[in-house]
Amino acid sequence: MRTEGMPASSRIATHPVIDIAEKRRVPFVFNGTHLWAEEGEMISSALFAHGIHQFGHHPADGSPQGIFCVNGQCSQCLVIADGIPVKACMTAVRWDMDVRSCEGLPSLPESDSPVSFEDIRQVETQVLVIGGGPAGICAAIELGRQGIECLLVDDKPSLGGKLTLQTHSFFGSRSDCFAGTRGIRIAELLSSELAGLSSVEVWSDSLAVGVFSDRKVGVLRSGEYVLVSPRVLLVACGAREKTLGFPGCDLPGVYGAGAFQTLVNRDLIRPSERLFVVGGGNVGLIGSYHALQAGIEVVGLCEALPQCSGYKVHEDKIRRLGVPVFTSHTVVQAHGSEHVEGITIARCDENFKAIDGTEKSFDVDTVLIAVGLSPVNELLLQAKAFGMEVHAAGDSEEIAEASAAIFSGKLIGRRIVRSLGIECDIPPEWDGLAAILRSKPGPAHEQEAPPRGLRRFPIVRCAQEIPCDPCTKVCPKKAIVFEDDSIMSVPVFRGECLACGRCVAGCPGLAIVTVELDYDPEEKLALLTVPFEFSEEKLPREKTVVTVDSDGRQVGEGRVAAVKSNPARSKCRQVLLEVPYGDALSVAGIRLQDEQAPAAPRTSTGEEGFVVCRCERVRKSEILEQIRAGVRDMNQLKAVLRAGLGACGGKTCRELIAGMFREEGIPASQVTPFTLRPFEAEVALGALTGSRDAKESRSNTEP
Repeated sequence: MRTEGMPASSRIATHPVIDIAEKRRVPFVFNGTHLWAEEGEMISSALFAHGIHQFGHHPADGSPQGIFCVNGQCSQCLVIADGIPVKACMTAVRWDMDVRSCEGLPSLPESDSPVSFEDIRQVETQVLVIGGGPAGICAAIELGRQGIECLLVDDKPSLGGKLTLQTHSFFGSRSDCFAGTRGIRIAELLSSELAGLSSVEVWSDSLAVGVFSDRKVGVLRSGEYVLVSPRVLLVACGAREKTLGFPGCDLPGVYGAGAFQTLVNRDLIRPSERLFVVGGGNVGLIGSYHALQAGIEVVGLCEALPQCSGYKVHEDKIRRLGVPVFTSHTVVQAHGSEHVEGITIARCDENFKAIDGTEKSFDVDTVLIAVGLSPVNELLLQAKAFGMEVHAAGDSEEIAEASAAIFSGKLIGRRIVRSLGIECDIPPEWDGLAAILRSKPGPAHEQEAPPRGLRRFPIVRCAQEIPCDPCTKVCPKKAIVFEDDSIMSVPVFRGECLACGRCVAGCPGLAIVTVELDYDPEEKLALLTVPFEFSEEKLPREKTVVTVDSDGRQVGEGRVAAVKSNPARSKCRQVLLEVPYGDALSVAGIRLQDEQAPAAPRTSTGEEGFVVCRCERVRKSEILEQIRAGVRDMNQLKAVLRAGLGACGGKTCRELIAGMFREEGIPASQVTPFTLRPFEAEVALGALTGSRDAKESRSNTEP
């Protein structure tokens, strides 16, 4: 197991945004070693807290296994808990639980008890909502306000979905989707409102596993299998992270950025010392920022496109802090034997192929994959096939930002109310606003020059068209405006500035700095108010710091005169920074980490030998051989190679395999995709017989 270089406990003790409460300790055993978890903690997080990143070895080839999604979508984290194979990321530690690595094929527990069949409990409801993330909760709230009988099921112990991982403030509309509020706070607000609606019943720790031809939905609720018959079904299951194929992609230490956010922001585990991010969308950019907040060095981020696809303010944020961003670069290989030890990237051509001689290598212990999301829509497709009245919301409908999912849930909830014959107001402008919130970032514009003649003013460095309006709402003088009244416009300053700092703390992109040129005329010093979402210990008063512009280039030096903190302003601290007059208009932030020089380039092991199907350890070269031999049916690949036959049901490999067909010049119309399984996830045979899973009678508390 990997423990070298990691402290005995990798728990985050303090965080600049998250309030950390002490929890009760739960003892358990891993491979004979006595450890402890926090009450309610998943096995994978508890192991990571003790520096254990490798959970076992695959029976097919002995390869080391760790985590990838931490969301129940893959099977990388399989362990044996009290004799039963379980996903470590979805199974809470119980008191004195005996957890063991999966070494070889596990033996089934012996039992002399005969198999008994009992009646399956059946439930009817007007509306079944699958998914307790932002879209599902908001839809259920709209239904509950109308008194409609609604059952919401979610596979996690508590509601909120990805909101519980988002410590940053949201973009979007302040009045329609909580823009300017942190995701973790939005989860609390929505869950609290939902709890007050008597017609809505919530089943947590409940996994919807299949939709069937009799229009019933199978739900595994804390080990009990229940059949739910809804009049209307809403699928709001969110998204899963896409994977990326390259040599070393299956090593422990290579995992999704969402998995990383789960460990860091939900479970308060510091899983890395030095990481590299692959992918410049919002997930990768935000994940990098969250890593820095947790005290982790972000060695770099690479993006295959000529520019990052995420919001420019997110990219500017990490550049200012000292993270190098390599656009038009792709990952070549992750290095290591039992765990990631390094990564090699290279400049890529217009076809995203690495260019020989441009390689750069970095010593890291973690590689985050952030190359996009795919909708979790298997249940939606099943329901449509069986003629159910079914709707989709959030990422299950279309991949977009969480603010769009919030509004999507509100809109779809009201549409369902109407479909049930109840009058419900849906403002005509809502469809347009929903489209705006789902829109991709627009073009960036030249930043407007600061106004002449004023001694106090804000510099608004939000130069890209994105849906966001908090800065126009928080200014007491209403001096930050959209000149054409569109939320997609670039905000500009028009009027008088009080230098109160509300816009500085209220901007989700941390893109506003206020300037006071009349601060110290004798010393020719200006005073800047700069947003800062890190602990004050990183910037002691009177300390000289390196100042940078929006692109992270050094401007000069500044002196920290004071640090203001106001919990009512989302814990965004404001650094009062003294800088020379000549630097005042250029300084956008403060550098926190120095850029690291690349190590000597390492050689690659070949681009076609890596693992595509993680569950069954099927390599790209094997799949290519079948494709080049004429195979056009992915189900035939499953039969011949077992690709897509594993525990994840092809969720992590099917898009990679589809991409291989495209690379070989085969049109998608000629390729037959995997047939969806009757069950979307694994279900214990004991549950299907009507017996309750033994885990239901166990608890996290001491017997």
